Amino acid sequence: MPRTALLVSTALFAALLSPTAVRAAADPAPTPVDRFEGEVPFASQPAEGIFTWGSDADDPPALRLADRADAPEGERVLTGDYDISGWGGFTHDYAATGPAHDWSAHQGIRFWWQGHGDGRRIAFEIKDGGAHGEASELWTTSFTDDFTGWKRIEIPFADFRYRTDYQPVGGIDHVLGLTQMWGYAVTLPTGAGGDFAMDGVELYGRADQSLRASVTTDAAVYPVAEGGAATVRVTLATTGAAPVDEPVTVTYGTAGGTAEPGRDYTPVTGTLTFPAGTPSGTSRTVRIPTLRDRAAEAAETIPLTLTVTGAKAPAETPQVVIDAHGLPYLNSKLPVKRRVADLLSRMSLAEKAGQMTQAERGALTAPGDIAAYDLGSLLSGGGSTPTPNTPEAWAKMIDAFQLRTRATRFQIPLIYGVDAVHGHNNLVGATVMPHNIGIGATRDPQLAHRTGEVTAAEVRATGVPWDFAPCLCVTRDERWGRSYESFGEDPALVESMETVIQGLQGAPDGRDLKDDDKVLATAKHFVGDGGTTYGSSTTGSYTIDQGVTEVTRKQLEAVHLAPYREAVDRGVGTVMPSYSSLDIAGDGQGPVKMHARADMINGVLKGRMGFDGFVISDWAAIDQLPGDYASDVRTSVNAGLDMIMVPYAYQDFTRTLTDEVTAGRIAERRIDDAVSRILTQKFRLGLFERPYADTSGAADIGSAAHRAVARRAAAESQVLLKNSGGLLPLKKTQKVYVAGSNADDIGNQTGGWTVTWQGASGNTTPGTTILEGIRRTGAPVTYSKDASAPLTGYDVGVVVVGETPYAEGVGDVGNGNDLELSPADRAAVDRVCAAMKCAVLIVSGRPQLIGDRLGPIDALVASWLPGTEGDGVADVLYGRRPFTGRLPVTWPRSEAQLPINVGDPVYDPQYPYGWGLTTLTKTPGGGLAALYRLADAAGRAHTAQAGRSAVEQARRIVERRIADRITAASAKPFAEADHLLLTGRYARAVRKLIEAYRAG
Repeated sequence: MPRTALLVSTALFAALLSPTAVRAAADPAPTPVDRFEGEVPFASQPAEGIFTWGSDADDPPALRLADRADAPEGERVLTGDYDISGWGGFTHDYAATGPAHDWSAHQGIRFWWQGHGDGRRIAFEIKDGGAHGEASELWTTSFTDDFTGWKRIEIPFADFRYRTDYQPVGGIDHVLGLTQMWGYAVTLPTGAGGDFAMDGVELYGRADQSLRASVTTDAAVYPVAEGGAATVRVTLATTGAAPVDEPVTVTYGTAGGTAEPGRDYTPVTGTLTFPAGTPSGTSRTVRIPTLRDRAAEAAETIPLTLTVTGAKAPAETPQVVIDAHGLPYLNSKLPVKRRVADLLSRMSLAEKAGQMTQAERGALTAPGDIAAYDLGSLLSGGGSTPTPNTPEAWAKMIDAFQLRTRATRFQIPLIYGVDAVHGHNNLVGATVMPHNIGIGATRDPQLAHRTGEVTAAEVRATGVPWDFAPCLCVTRDERWGRSYESFGEDPALVESMETVIQGLQGAPDGRDLKDDDKVLATAKHFVGDGGTTYGSSTTGSYTIDQGVTEVTRKQLEAVHLAPYREAVDRGVGTVMPSYSSLDIAGDGQGPVKMHARADMINGVLKGRMGFDGFVISDWAAIDQLPGDYASDVRTSVNAGLDMIMVPYAYQDFTRTLTDEVTAGRIAERRIDDAVSRILTQKFRLGLFERPYADTSGAADIGSAAHRAVARRAAAESQVLLKNSGGLLPLKKTQKVYVAGSNADDIGNQTGGWTVTWQGASGNTTPGTTILEGIRRTGAPVTYSKDASAPLTGYDVGVVVVGETPYAEGVGDVGNGNDLELSPADRAAVDRVCAAMKCAVLIVSGRPQLIGDRLGPIDALVASWLPGTEGDGVADVLYGRRPFTGRLPVTWPRSEAQLPINVGDPVYDPQYPYGWGLTTLTKTPGGGLAALYRLADAAGRAHTAQAGRSAVEQARRIVERRIADRITAASAKPFAEADHLLLTGRYARAVRKLIEAYRAG
């Protein structure tokens, strides 16, 4: 025996005889975390304490420490009541200013829980690493309340998994180290309310090696071309990165799968050994050679079974996959139609059902379900992001999902989708454009096209090939919480902004979709979502969103369907139906949910309009259809839906869909049509040739060039409603007093659908606030948010007020919202405008009722939701660019007027549709005589540019005349003139403007 081995053996024998060694081998004494006897207060960081949280004001539970005779330990327990609609629970954090705790000596954490036997699941999390409890990694597990009375719940640390659906900060190391722990959190069940009691949280047991050492592989799937070899890297990892105390062995072997040993690959077996003392991170490799048989065939799998002693085995068995080869659908030189037909002919019903399924990424029970269910698509819902939320992490996440598709027979790639509705808005640091309402205000189709290009480039650079945009809704009632998602109230305006589709997709025939800066676009929400009747919604507390659109057939065609005809002509790749119901007068059907309207989806969209893309449902929208789940699936698919955004119950959906087809209630030809449409777009996107992220454009995300486009869009979206005495543009020599809630808040400025679904106030993403933009001009500026600073000595005040973020029906008027400025905003306007000349900027997704304060306001600007580039707002305030924006919607005098839209028989707004003063050029003189000359010029115009020029000159003449005395008689023809301008009827537009001039 070598001398070194003899010395080690002797030392080990002596240690085993030592009383100290015997004590060390025993479990350590439990370490208390919470006894709930009052030693830990109800408090939040930076002090150590227990605190509650929730998705809204009603969701945090009510906690108390209660004396209980039946307390498992001591005399008191933690108890509480809860009634949670979204999410809620409580946390015990150690003090942020104190050291983290070391839990690595223990096997796990345990506590007493009083069960009700109701079968509800309670999530339990621990907080590892990072700066403090609210900037740490969350590791989660859960237990089921399937017992009554007190029970001690024991959770080994080995049971905790890194949370992939939510992390409060960027990833630290994705390793549960246990050496720097900050506490725990409990997430209580949603739905019906309840109560709970908890006691005696403590660390227990000894951390034996099998719990703190693990064996991992560098991937779960190893694709390899036929005849090549796969190399599987097997790595030893330990909690706290300590060397292993005992040997770890890994016995491996190839067996099972669809590949045939000896014909498709050379079988391998063997054992890998990691001796005692092996450092964490040490790797060994296993090589699996494959063989050529020269036959065209589908992909074949070779599982590599790993049997581990002394450590945890990998979570799943790695698979080597011999890539599909030689089949016609893989030949990129063949026409797409032929490739689709070949692939479809080979697919089973289960594989087709998988292609029609879209799941939320956070809903995956296991990553392997992508292959197990042959899933066709994943999505990130609003705020569903990787950790960290960076371009690199997005690409890595999506590539990991795509890798799973390699383990399917035909290796059909996923198509991943996001709601990039104003830039790649889920990504922190992306270029965030103005919302559509602001783009509509620009009246600039070329700019709309350019914003689409920037969005597509940033989205595709993170590995995402599909964008759920643009919204082609025609907003008809500003009480709607989605108003800002619309380009405006006039279908002609919406159609003119559909150049954004070419910005996203490229050429209408789809030939550009394979490029690394293009994405598949989605026209939504088909049809009539912007026309729902106030009070008709049956979704929760919504008042108008997802309600009923009541129209005549003529109104439906002229207002709501018109933008979809344009989108189909532009080659839009997908269409998403609306949550809303459609009630067409005289058709005898009454209100029918759009996801069930075969007459509109199959009949109008696919039939009459000739739409050849695929139809994707909205989020869980088929669940709103009447009947059981099988009926929901049957009705929606038969109505023409091709892919269902499930988004969670993908197992139930695929099973139900196949059952319905097998039973003959859904025809196989309907399935084949749906899958053909989906596959066509995947081939056009080049996903079969390049399924993984092309990050070559990632350096341009949030770049100066991209932000310059957003800055221009922000500037052109500004609508100058009032400008008494020519207060705007400002001069850089003027001393400026800036106030208001939205002057210095990037979250309010970008609105909903920014980083998270609802958006949030505060510093949510990199950008320039309006205040920062003003300061960058070099003008002397004083800022006081609430206008409490002294008001004397200033030349002009700029008060930036408006809304805080919301999305969808959460923003409906009547659902906790109205169209009034907040009391703080009203006070700021009153103080500043009483003390000096003032300009008021309204940052909002829709008009705000400002009429009672118009008198003291010298200049009024509708700023909409301008995005991340506040410099653009400053550009027009200081004359670097002229004000050119025009109202995309009518600005009402009161809420009682709503709905109010251009073309209404009775029309008396505060400001009419199309209104927008300009600082571009001097207003032409000549009054009526000049207008008649312009009418004649418009009638003789041989180009659209000449016709538009004549109308623009006439507009400026009329605006100067009626600016201070807009009446119903002048507003109605003025608004109608703007509609006529958009539809190319230039001479009629000028005649309408003459009518407005005479009324003024």
